Amino acid sequence: MNYIKILGESKKECQPLHDLLVKEIENLDLEEAFEVTWVNDVNSIVSFGVMMTPGLVINEDVKSCGYLPPRNDLRRWLESEVEMAR
Repeated sequence: MNYIKILGESKKECQPLHDLLVKEIENLDLEEAFEVTWVNDVNSIVSFGVMMTPGLVINEDVKSCGYLPPRNDLRRWLESEVEMAR
């Protein structure tokens, strides 16, 4: 199982990232491979070194912060994590 954390205090700022991420997971047929959670506690967010949100963490590795990553990047990151887990 791979773990994804979306970092951000407000659901409004995180929802676009969540929606895009879930759509890519579904497009790749990887629903069974990823668990997505939302982290809204400031101390937890800062513990990742993230100062701008939304942030995206996959398996404890910060992939982006402060912007909505392009779909191509999300796809590449997801595929890479699944490949590494094999």
